[in-house]
Amino acid sequence: MDRSVTPSPGPRSPGRPREFDLDDALDKAIGTFSENGYHATSLGKLTAAMEIAEGSLYKAFRDKRGVFLAAFERYVMLRSERLAQELANTRTGRDKVRAILAVYAEYSHGKTGRRGCLVVGSAVDLASSDPEMAKRVAAVLASQERRLVEFIREGQEDGSVSSRVDAAITARLLLCVVQGMRVLGKTGRSREEMASLVDGAMKLLD
Repeated sequence: MDRSVTPSPGPRSPGRPREFDLDDALDKAIGTFSENGYHATSLGKLTAAMEIAEGSLYKAFRDKRGVFLAAFERYVMLRSERLAQELANTRTGRDKVRAILAVYAEYSHGKTGRRGCLVVGSAVDLASSDPEMAKRVAAVLASQERRLVEFIREGQEDGSVSSRVDAAITARLLLCVVQGMRVLGKTGRSREEMASLVDGAMKLLD
């Protein structure tokens, strides 16, 4: 699908919106919002990062909030696609829980870890003042929690997770673990530190 934004034909006047690739621009916006937060990201900083003119931004998104909402949706979509790829290689419910933890651990170290998580950042930066964003963040976290509950119960059925485990409580605890990984990642943790959290968290299923 063509995701480019193209101005109408004819000579371009000064300041006229220029053609740009929408997905590429949103990926750059994701990085800027994740690193700086919504409020600390000025319009000038945003257009510079996205490599577009202000006119192009207004034409495609209307305003900074419009960019943020589009970036948030793309961020969630990309992370879901990556997780689906990892889950495709699993067999048991326990394997699926580990896959989720491992993906978050991988996101939580080095440059990617220091950049931070747009969902976590949105919860901290916007959820208390923007009802629409609060609903979106809550929906994403609720979906993650439901998926963990599903995989824990699947593990109990296939014998890879202890029947003594309370699926709902453990799923919520694991959700705290994975989101906490993203917070710790902002402080520059190592791959080894994050990987050790996966092993520790998996003991909750025994």
